[in-house]
Formats: sequence, structure tokens, C-alpha cells
Amino acid sequence: MNATDVQPLVEVTRGDIVESIHFGSFVVVDPAGKVIAAAGNPEMVSYLRSSAKPFQVLPFVERGGVEHFDLTDRELAILCASHHGTDEHVAVIQGIHRKIGVTEADLLCGMHSPSDCETAERMYLNHEANSPLRHNCSGKHTGMLAHALLRGLPTADYINPKHPIQQTIFETFSEMTGIPVSEMAFGTDGCSAPVFAVPMRAAAWAFAQLADPGALPEPRRSALQHIFKAMTTYPDMIAGPGAFDTELMTVGAGKILCKGGAEGYQAIAVLPGACGKGSPAYGITIKISDGDLAPRDRSLPGKHIAANGGGRARVTVAIEILRQLGALSPAQLRMLSNYDRRPQFNWRHIEVGEIRPAFDFKQLRH
Repeated sequence: MNATDVQPLVEVTRGDIVESIHFGSFVVVDPAGKVIAAAGNPEMVSYLRSSAKPFQVLPFVERGGVEHFDLTDRELAILCASHHGTDEHVAVIQGIHRKIGVTEADLLCGMHSPSDCETAERMYLNHEANSPLRHNCSGKHTGMLAHALLRGLPTADYINPKHPIQQTIFETFSEMTGIPVSEMAFGTDGCSAPVFAVPMRAAAWAFAQLADPGALPEPRRSALQHIFKAMTTYPDMIAGPGAFDTELMTVGAGKILCKGGAEGYQAIAVLPGACGKGSPAYGITIKISDGDLAPRDRSLPGKHIAANGGGRARVTVAIEILRQLGALSPAQLRMLSNYDRRPQFNWRHIEVGEIRPAFDFKQLRH
């Protein structure tokens, strides 16, 4: 990433002065791969981080893993999730473990405190032991274990980039993005699994096809449709209470899929017709160059916005893009006002400025 790859996307004011600016880039693509609109450089290469999860589970779904292990759509959703580690999330993952025959000891994601503040506080006050099950990527890791077991492959090193499971994931994502595996960049994610980077345009195309896989052959078409349906039907499994991904998909009523990643990445898939009669599907990728790491948005007193899927900048950009595409009605926008152009408050809840988009979408259309 360099200065020419990004442009101002979000302004934060104090009084009459723009005090801070978040730079970044975004791209909107249709299922044919055509760029509809872009800010910054649509060819900028960036890690998707957790936004890649729907495609990391895709080869498992394609191979009939959901049916083989008799997984429900709720369970499939959490395999795509950056969940917040609530007791409900833990119970769903434990249920999958019983079905596939593994335990939390098999997870290689590590351990962190639950992202859900109430759960973390309760566990601290009651001296409850933590577990890898509460890691936000434990669903993804469970899916990788299930994929290995489905194919009779070793599970001890399932996150090794050379493991057949990871190689299959790389190949599948390459097919979805049109970027050869040899041209993808690789690293290690926060959960120790491999992570890959491709141009933002290519990643947006993958999400456009997730929303409208009609041109793809079976079983990929049905697998993508199943993943989209599971994630949008059970948004509570994808993140958690008050999180942007969960809130947007709940308000979107099955027409919008939203999956955030660390370091300011956000991806969205919009169904055909969601932006008006005859409108195509859209794939959207957003990257905030500073990582969008603020753990608390003071415009939301007492509430946290999850690091995986909602710092103050990416959510503002996402809502503005969806507004200008026509994907959200006035009533839906009111329900998402916490993430839209909004007042900024200090710790006494005195309004001191605002958080607002700094781009004109119409000028960015291609």
C-alpha cells in the first residue's frame, strides 16, 4: 500500500474543524467482474483476513461436508464467522465437535478473551476458565478440521500452508478471484491459519459471485448459495450483539451479506434485485489504510464495535456505498443510524462533532 492507492473516505470533525481523516480504498464489482465504482486503487493488494472465511469453507461445502456431518445452517454459519465468544456460540461449536468427532484440544487457533464485553466481564468476575472455543476463529478452524476428516487427511497440522486442506482453499480462492495461486501473497493470520492477499477488485468479484453464482457450474453454484443463505439467515452466529456484520445482515433481511476482517477490511455481497428491479448483484471490498483499530466509537455510548467488522471508518464507508447503490431503504437506514453519518460525543455524552463520509460515490462510478 502506498499514498497513491488510497484517498480520504471518512472525516471526523470537532466543532467546525476536520480533526481526523481516514484514508482508504473501496471497489464495487458486478458478477461479470466489471468495476462499477472505485475509490483509490482497485488493484491494490491487501489481505482479506477474516473476510475470506466464506471462501475458506467453500471447498468443504462443495464436497458435501455439510450433508456428511449433518450440519445445520446455523452450524454452517459459524464456520464462516468471527463470532464474539458468547455461551451460545460456544454451544454451537461444541455441537459441531460432537458431530465430527473432535474436541477443543484439536483447535490450533489459540485463545483470547471473548469479544462480547458482557461475556468477558462475567467470566472475569466469576473466575471462569477461558477456552479456544471462545476464539473468534474457532468456527473457521472447526470447519478446517471437518474438511480434513471428510477427506481422511491428518488433522494435527491442518493449518500448515502445505497441508492439502490449505492447498485446496488456495486453489478454490484462486478460481473465485481469477488470480493464480502463484501470484497471491501469503502470510499468517492472527489465529495462525494461512491468510492470503489479492487485488481488492478480484476479492470484490468473488463476493459478487457469492451473491450471484448463476454463471458457475455445480457444485460450486449451490455451495455458494448455501453459504450465502446460512450467513444471512443466522447473522447472530457471524459476529455478535451490536456488531456491524450482525446488525447489517439483520436489517438487510437476507439480501446483504457482510463479513469484516482485521486491519480495516470489510467485504459485502448484495443480491440481484436488492438495489431495485433488475439491478445486478454487487461485490464490495473496503480497506481502511490505518487499520481502523479504534476499539470504542464514542458516538455509541457504552457500546463497543467489534475489531473484526466495525471500526468507525469502515462502517461509515459501507453504509454510504449501500445508500448510494440503493440497497437500503430509508427505514433500514434509520435502523442503521449508529453506523451512518452521525454525531461524535465525548465521555459526558456532549455532542462535539460528527463522523461523516468524505467521498462522492457518483463521481467514482466507472
